[in-house]
Amino acid sequence: MKLTDSEQAMLNGREGKAKQKAMELLVRYGEALNCERFVDTTNVAGVPGYFAPVLLDYYKATGDDAYDIIYSRFDLDSDEVVEVPRMMVNSCALQGGVDAEGWQTLGKTADALRMSQSSEAASAGRGIKILKTCTPYLAGNVPKHGEHCAWMESSAVVYCNSVLGARTNTEGRESTSSAMLTGKIPDWGFHRDENRFASHHIQVEIDVESMMDWGMLGYFTGATVQERIPVLTGRFSRPDLIRHKHFGAAAASSGGVEMYHLEGITPEADTLDKALGSRKPLEVLTYGKAEQRRTYDELNSKASDPNVDFVMLGCPHAALEQLQEIARLLEGKRISGNCNLWVFTSRAVKSEADALGYTKIIRAAGGALLTDTCSSIAQAIPPGTKVAALDSAKQTHYLPAIMGIQGWFGSTTDCIAAALTGRWNGVRP
Repeated sequence: MKLTDSEQAMLNGREGKAKQKAMELLVRYGEALNCERFVDTTNVAGVPGYFAPVLLDYYKATGDDAYDIIYSRFDLDSDEVVEVPRMMVNSCALQGGVDAEGWQTLGKTADALRMSQSSEAASAGRGIKILKTCTPYLAGNVPKHGEHCAWMESSAVVYCNSVLGARTNTEGRESTSSAMLTGKIPDWGFHRDENRFASHHIQVEIDVESMMDWGMLGYFTGATVQERIPVLTGRFSRPDLIRHKHFGAAAASSGGVEMYHLEGITPEADTLDKALGSRKPLEVLTYGKAEQRRTYDELNSKASDPNVDFVMLGCPHAALEQLQEIARLLEGKRISGNCNLWVFTSRAVKSEADALGYTKIIRAAGGALLTDTCSSIAQAIPPGTKVAALDSAKQTHYLPAIMGIQGWFGSTTDCIAAALTGRWNGVRP
């Protein structure tokens, strides 16, 4: 790689051991990708130094230096423990596995809570913003158009590239932790103009309006194009933030989509020709009623028992408008004694929901409003759960496989009805 003078100085150790180890990792990363240079990143989102029991045990990290040990050995892949300084650029910590208030609801131990709080405090002390969410753009981190970022979390990455027009690849813990210390990330993938054009064209021939509609379209899109870039045209309404969120999360789950274009809507797709970079698509696909029904059936193919004992909402983390809808559907009602309702959101959004009374309504109905994680990340479901109902195509893709349960997919209204009755009566489109 061709390094600038300042990059070479970090690599040589003139700015401290931690930055040196971070640059060593990033150089290995860049060379593996056949990159020639770095780009400056000013916005990094990851899970720096996060304490997991397996890491603490493996590295025998039990003292006050546990954060330095985990960050050095695991995050930086360092052969020695270094003192981790304050971060060099705007950095934030994404979701973890423990809700500080609802840890008992999630079935976590007091030790797990202490570990989480300890690593969180150590990160905050080094200038990292503790957002604890998979939707950082709903918690104050909204990068500018064209800004080079280094983000983890597939649903956040696809939103960052597609909706905001910022630039990031799907990074890992090691590269984001290194980028926080150096402000550098290899110049490849979505950082480069030539890699941001669409390869596949999807013609949407039915109306796509609701959040559920957008989730199914996203799931079809990812399964069809896999890791390529789609551009969609046709009969869809202009999506709001929530619909973008569910479309992108679904496409990233069923296929691995990191960027998409919607003609006339997303910032790099004023026209179909611009989205394609004036090239012919590799394939032109159609999404009509048959494809929509096939997608719905596929999402519900792992469920057969109509008796629902768990409803999980908030994947990706619920926006305030979603909590408002959930509260409206629950107000004055009571969840079935045979069912549990968990709703996940970020700390920032929950504080707004608390102030507006949504949290109180959800709890009065017998539900729980939780933060920092979700059932898949925390691998947490109510004891004895056999059948879940979910309004997220992403969570439907992952949770049944991770936890060995059945999972129904449908609208938020379908899911709340299941929570109130303990029965699934979702409507096939």
